[in-house]
Amino acid sequence: MKVYKYGDNVDTDVIIPARYLNNPDAKSLASHCMEDIDANFAGSVEPGDIVIGGANFGCGSSREHAPLAIKTCGVKCVIAKSFARIFYRNAINIGFPIMECPAAVDGIHPGDTVSVDFQTGVICNETTGETFQAAPFPAFVNGIIEHGGLLNALKARGVAC
Repeated sequence: MKVYKYGDNVDTDVIIPARYLNNPDAKSLASHCMEDIDANFAGSVEPGDIVIGGANFGCGSSREHAPLAIKTCGVKCVIAKSFARIFYRNAINIGFPIMECPAAVDGIHPGDTVSVDFQTGVICNETTGETFQAAPFPAFVNGIIEHGGLLNALKARGVAC
């Protein structure tokens, strides 16, 4: 697993530039993910990789395309100091886990190997042996993530969508 680390205020226009929003296909979006901040990201990211961000990750417009592009790239989760609220909600709605943990952001660096336990909120930098505690998701949020998004979770409960 690789770690990709970015700074503060990574906005949705950097995550998926607006010029690519005409094609809402998730794979097409993923192929352009982060290209304005990291031209190699989409071509090098692999399933299970982790993105680390600073404060206010996902600020900007409220488009759901941003977390969808990251998720479709195969990223396991984003760990940031803080998230823009609409990005946070959009990520959960599509079943993409994100965690707020400033200490982990400060203690994890590109090249480190990181594991995450979403049930407990424990983040482990396996390279250094350091562990960090994020707030675990409540059971209902875990259910949304495990079902791959809010609509799927509602359907699993028998709610017509």
